[in-house]
Amino acid sequence: MTSSKPKILVTRRLPEAIEARMATLFETDVNEADLALTHEDILMGLEGKDVLVSTITDRIDAELIARLPKSVRLIAQFGNGVDNINLEAAWAAGLTVTNTPSVLTEDTADMATALMLALPRRLVEGTQMLLRDRAWAGWSPTSMLGHRLRGKMLGIVGMGRIGTAVANRARAFGLSIHYYSRNRRPPGIETPLGATYWDDLGAMLAAVDIVSLHTPLTRDTHRILSARQLASMKKGAHLINVSRPELLDEEALIAQLEAGHLAGAALDVFDNTNGINPRLLALAEAGRVVLTAHMASATLEARVEMGEAVIVNIRTFMDGHQPPHRLLPETPIPRAARA
Repeated sequence: MTSSKPKILVTRRLPEAIEARMATLFETDVNEADLALTHEDILMGLEGKDVLVSTITDRIDAELIARLPKSVRLIAQFGNGVDNINLEAAWAAGLTVTNTPSVLTEDTADMATALMLALPRRLVEGTQMLLRDRAWAGWSPTSMLGHRLRGKMLGIVGMGRIGTAVANRARAFGLSIHYYSRNRRPPGIETPLGATYWDDLGAMLAAVDIVSLHTPLTRDTHRILSARQLASMKKGAHLINVSRPELLDEEALIAQLEAGHLAGAALDVFDNTNGINPRLLALAEAGRVVLTAHMASATLEARVEMGEAVIVNIRTFMDGHQPPHRLLPETPIPRAARA
């Protein structure tokens, strides 16, 4: 007897509670190895399936989309970012794409704030020193001197949900809030934060002490912090990135850190295509950079809420309705007929 349940392929392991819930609602095939799948692996796993539950580690490009089985009608991304998916190609192929926005806001903002504290106060460096040396000479008036947050200027690039949540936290530490965004925020957001809007990114970068990136990755924001913009940052400034590595020119950032123009950077995301850049690792070992393992949304609560959002998207779509978190390409192109 053929099951009437939707058939789904899940490309990575998800929290146990989510996998159990999916198993009751759908015919679920999970990648037990929990390693990034190749195109061939994905295509093989999708035979006879209705839905691909993807993650940021899956490269859903035009070539893969063109080869997807005709049974596949929905790509339900487990995550907020979808720069791994060619939305234009998916649209043209008649596929629906969804993501899981909003649920990551608080956890990502917490992480950005933690890095904002860790970097100027040298928290990671101080811990590593104790673990490395095993013997500590004790307190000294000039040992491990960092910088105070209160009174500094924070420049937020992208004042959306996460950027606003970071601003709220930063205010509690006495930072003044400045931001650059595609659109100015309404007074209801600006006024309680005492936030200053800048319509010139370069001018803001030259003025603030800390820059925190919170804009989504699009064609317009790819390397929004170019070599020129990084060079325009205030001497001695710090940079925080918990969003996407492609938002900045990593080689240029490394050069500015090595030259001493920038005091430090805290990166939860970085280019790992061929392993972490050895120069970036050397800066981390020297205490100039804090590197964390893409942990901004890594809370059990966030992962469960993301899974629940995926389930809602799948059930709504399979019931014949528009899912709540449907995504459209920036420039839709004509759909191709899918037989």
